[in-house]
Amino acid sequence: MSAAKSTFVSTAPRPELVGIVPEVPPLRAVKLPTVAERTLGNGLRILAARRSGVPRLEARLIVPAARDGKAPQSARAILFAKTLLSGTSARSSVDIAQELQRLGGSLDTGVDSDHIFVFGSTLSSEFPHFLVLLSEVLADATHPEDEVSVQREVAAQEMTLALSQPATLARQALMRRLYGNHSYGEGLPSPEEMAAVKAGQLRKLGDRRLRPEGSVLILVGDVPPNRALDLAEAALASWEGGGGKPGLKPPALAAPGPTLLVDRPGAVQTNIRMGGPAVGRTHRDAPALALANLIFGGYFVSRLTDNIREKRGYTYSPGSGVQSNRSASSFLVVADVGTEVTAPALVEIRYELNRMLAGPIEPAELLSAKRYLSGTMSMSVQTQAGLASFLGTLAVNDLPVEYLRDYPAQVDTLTAEEVVDAARKYLDPRRLETVLVGDASVIQASVEAFDDVEVEAS
Repeated sequence: MSAAKSTFVSTAPRPELVGIVPEVPPLRAVKLPTVAERTLGNGLRILAARRSGVPRLEARLIVPAARDGKAPQSARAILFAKTLLSGTSARSSVDIAQELQRLGGSLDTGVDSDHIFVFGSTLSSEFPHFLVLLSEVLADATHPEDEVSVQREVAAQEMTLALSQPATLARQALMRRLYGNHSYGEGLPSPEEMAAVKAGQLRKLGDRRLRPEGSVLILVGDVPPNRALDLAEAALASWEGGGGKPGLKPPALAAPGPTLLVDRPGAVQTNIRMGGPAVGRTHRDAPALALANLIFGGYFVSRLTDNIREKRGYTYSPGSGVQSNRSASSFLVVADVGTEVTAPALVEIRYELNRMLAGPIEPAELLSAKRYLSGTMSMSVQTQAGLASFLGTLAVNDLPVEYLRDYPAQVDTLTAEEVVDAARKYLDPRRLETVLVGDASVIQASVEAFDDVEVEAS
């Protein structure tokens, strides 16, 4: 047997290419999808777009105001979503699952402070039957006692596990600091609240909250848009719902208080969370804030990552972001660091925030953030599922499909000075709440050297 030949490939740089950086091409105009729209007599708004390539159709139903703003109600909302597909007068949960399998489809549910979600997909050839099933679930979900009992136990165990996680404790403590008793600040319900929910309460919640008026149905796939609208109207025009108009009032925001230290004796790391008021997608500052967030900590080549991950090794995955809710938005900073470097990490995070306020932003930094922001948006709508989800985001924010074209153009024209100005409005560490979840016996003294500290048991 002859020996295998080896091939040597040089990795040395070619002298004629050293120092040559390719030019970044100009921003390409986004090709807008054609979106057909119809609002039914019952108030349901339907958006449909053609996206061929695979013979499927994606559906996203968004129903506003899923929770009433009190913890027991949030427990009911979570269980309501979990049992929405558990049966109707004509079908059991097994029947629903078998029908979805026959259609080559899926259906799932979710809930947050602002919405109930029903989402799924199907073979485009089975779309009419998929809509019939969706309509049946929306109009006639029975939340059977046995199914509720099972899901109630599962949900209670999930809450027990989630509430034992320090990241959950940190997030809940920060949201409570930011929003107080508002629904956005209430956090996850306790296992006891989950265990107390009754099937009858879920049926009443459905009667009050699962309503077509104000809801949006997004349909994207290999079906002509007008045909999709006709089929959806035929299936869902008779859907009715009661209750008053849903919606949450904007929360009252308090001035930042002392740094909150949630004590976890023996913890080997500290969960650092910072946050403050921001603006949503419709505000004129939103594009500049998005760039400021990216440059500070919103992606891997950010200043925050370079500082406390790459240079100092304090944490593996720090980051920041803008969380947009219907009634309020927040700028958030996240870093999980070793206990012994809690104070130094907090100092460096605030240093990078202050550096954003002071400026300057280098041209290369700004261009990189612009291209990332526009590129990720463009990529996110290339699939049926991505376009459906993005159209849903636009719909709940009352934004037109032209946002896909206009937003990148707005971003591209922003100057470094405008981004610094946005940072001064929304990234100022003096306006951010700070929450630490960690071992108070180890970290309290070092943090008290520069902060007022309030200690709370976990």
